[in-house]
Amino acid sequence: MHERNLELAKIFERMADILEFLGDNKYRINTYRRVADLLEELQEDVEDLYLKGKLEDLPGVGPSTVLKIEEFLRTGKIKKYEELRKKVPEDLLDLLEVPGIGPKTLRIAYDKLGVRSKEDFMRVLKDGSLARLPGFGPKKVEKILKGFELWESAKKRIPLLEAYKIGSAVEEFLNSLPHVEKVSVAGSLRRRKETIGDIDVLVSAPKEKWASIHKGFLAYPQVKEVILSGETKTSVILKNGRQVDLRTVEPQSWGSALQYFTGSKEHNVRVRDIAKEKGLKLNEYGMFDAKTGKRVGGSSEEEIYELLGMEWIPPEIRENWGEIELALEGRLPELVSEDQIRGDFHMHTNWSDGMNSLEEMVAEAQRLGYEYIVIGDHSQSARVANGLTPERYEKQWKEIEKINEDFNVEVLKGCEVDILPDGSLDLPNSLLEGFDFVVASIHTGLNQDNTYRILKAMENPYVNLIGHPTGKVYGQREPYPLDMEKVIDQALETGTALEINTARVDLSPDHIRACVEAGVKLAIVTDAHAVGHLKFMKLGVGIARRGWAVPELVLNTFTLEEVRAFVERKRRSL
Repeated sequence: MHERNLELAKIFERMADILEFLGDNKYRINTYRRVADLLEELQEDVEDLYLKGKLEDLPGVGPSTVLKIEEFLRTGKIKKYEELRKKVPEDLLDLLEVPGIGPKTLRIAYDKLGVRSKEDFMRVLKDGSLARLPGFGPKKVEKILKGFELWESAKKRIPLLEAYKIGSAVEEFLNSLPHVEKVSVAGSLRRRKETIGDIDVLVSAPKEKWASIHKGFLAYPQVKEVILSGETKTSVILKNGRQVDLRTVEPQSWGSALQYFTGSKEHNVRVRDIAKEKGLKLNEYGMFDAKTGKRVGGSSEEEIYELLGMEWIPPEIRENWGEIELALEGRLPELVSEDQIRGDFHMHTNWSDGMNSLEEMVAEAQRLGYEYIVIGDHSQSARVANGLTPERYEKQWKEIEKINEDFNVEVLKGCEVDILPDGSLDLPNSLLEGFDFVVASIHTGLNQDNTYRILKAMENPYVNLIGHPTGKVYGQREPYPLDMEKVIDQALETGTALEINTARVDLSPDHIRACVEAGVKLAIVTDAHAVGHLKFMKLGVGIARRGWAVPELVLNTFTLEEVRAFVERKRRSL
C-alpha cells in the first residue's frame, strides 16, 4: 500500500464526482475514475515511476493526466482539482458516498430545493419536498433514507476488508522499526469479525525500548491526530478517520497479552474462570499461581491454553460458541488454513470490468504458487460491467488456451453468469457446457426475495458455484430476503458450492457453519478485479475459519483433478 498512490487516487475520484455533478463530459469522468482505480491498485510507488520517467507507461494514462500527477508530486496539489472544489460544497460531495444518492439526484436537490449540505438533504427527505419532485416518490425516498442508515453505520464500524488493509499496513510499518520483536493485530480484526471498531495492534519488545517504538509509531505517514501517547499505549487517528491503538508488551508476556487483547470478552471470561478452577490467575501479563503469585507461563498463546488443559484455539473462533468445551476434550476440528489453498475460483480481467489483463492475473497467480485459477468475467446482461457475449467468451477461450502453454498455473475457462429474474441463466447451456467452471450470481432485483432464483439456478447441471449468495455488501447494501435453509439443502442435493466472497463478506459465520454441518462445499474467492486483490485470499481463509470451515469441504484445497471431478459429478447426476 503506497500512500502517495492512495492520495492521488482519492483526488482523481473526487474530480470525477465533481465533474459528474456538474454534468461534464462522460468520457473525462470515466477517464478520471479509471485513473483512480489504477492508482489505488498500482503495485509500484507512483513517485518511483515519476523519478524513473515511466509515468507515460501506465496503461490508459494520457499526457494531460501525466501532467496532473507530476504537478501533485512536485507541489502536493493539482490546480484543476482546487478549481473544481470551489464549484461544489465539499459537504455535498460527501453525500455521493451514500447508497442510493447519485450525482443526478444530488444535482436535482441542489437546483430545485436549494440543498447545500447533509442537513439540507435530510430536511428535504423528511419534509416530503424531495418525494414531490418528478421522478422521485415515497419508495425512492425510503431507499435513500435506508442508504443513510447504512452509511452512518459504516462510518462507525470499519468493514473487515478495509480494516485488514489498514492493519496490514500498520503491521508492515511497525515491523520496520528498530527493537520490535513481534507484531500482530489483535481484537475483532484478528478474529475476522465482519466489522471492526478501533484497530488494536500489539508489539513485543524489551521494556527499555518501548518509548522509542511509540515515538517511531507517531512518525507513521498516515497519522493525522494523536489522542494519547505513552510508553505502553499510543492511540492515533489516521488520515482516513480510523483509530489505531498500539500497545507494547514484554516478550515474556506476549502470549498472554495477545490472548487477552484478541478476545472475545465472552471467550476470555470463560477461560479465566477455568484458570481460577485450576488455582491459576490469568491476565494480560501472564499466567500465575493464584496462591504464590509465581509466574508459570505467558510467552506464547499455545502455552496459555496448554496450562489450562486445552488445545490452542484459533483466534477466529474465540467467541464462546462451544470451542472451549471442544478444546478441553481435545476435539477441535482442523480448520482450513492458508497453506492448503491451491487456487481461486472467481476473478475478473479487463475483458469485462477488471483492471488487468488475463496474462497479468495469471502471472500473479503463478507468483502466489497457485495450481489453478478460474477466470470469471461477467456475462452479457451485465452491460455496465462490459459483460461478454458468447462470441467474446469463445475468443477468450482461445487466449486462455494459449496462456496455458506459457504458465505453470492451469487457467480454467470460467464465467460469472447472471441469474435472470425468472431463475434462468444469461447464457445458453450449449455455451455453458464449454466452460470448465461456472459461477452464477444475482446482480439485479436486489430488494426482493431471491430464494426461487438461486434454487432454480442450482438445478442447472453446469452451475458449480453460487456467487455472493446473500447479495450483502456491508455499508452499501443489506442482504436480500433469502431462505438460507432451502439454499443449503438445494446446494447439497445438486452438488453446488456456495461462495465465501472475501470482498463482500456476505456469508455470515452462522451461514458458513450451517454449510459445514450440512456437508455443503464452499469456495473462498477474492472476486479480484485487479492483480492487487488476489492477495486478499488470506483474509478469505480467515472468514472461512470463523465459520468453522474444514479443508475437506473447501474447494480451494482440492487438486485440479478433484476440481474437475467435482464439476463432472454434477454434470453426470443432473
